[in-house]
Amino acid sequence: MALPGPAQLAWLGDAVWELHQRTRLVRHQASSHRLHQAGVEQVRAEAQSAALFFLEPHLSESELEWVRRGRNSAGRGPRRVDPAIYGRASGFETMVGWLYLCNPERLNELLCLFQDLPLDGPV
Repeated sequence: MALPGPAQLAWLGDAVWELHQRTRLVRHQASSHRLHQAGVEQVRAEAQSAALFFLEPHLSESELEWVRRGRNSAGRGPRRVDPAIYGRASGFETMVGWLYLCNPERLNELLCLFQDLPLDGPV
C-alpha cells in the first residue's frame, strides 16, 4: 500500500489525537457534556499546536520532516485560527497519522508523555 499524502495523514492523525484525548478525559468523573467540552478544547488547532511545541524536543528528524510536510500542505485554514497555528496543528496531525500507520510503538511512546499532564493545561 502506498503511503497517503500529508492531507490524508492529517485527517487520520486528527482522529487518533481525538481518541487519545478522549481516553485521557474519560478517566475523570464528569458529565458527558463536560467531557465533550473538554475534548473539543483539547483537539482544537491551538491545543494541537501546543502539543507539538511540547513534543518537539523529543522528535526525531524524520518525525520533524513529517511535521514540516504537513505544515507546508496545510493551506490557510479557518479565519478564526492564526495561519501559523493552523499550520503547526496540521503538521502535528500529519506526523501523528504517519506514526499511527508506520510506527505505532513510537506513537504510543510520544503520547504517553501527555499522560501525567494536567487536563486544564495546554494539552
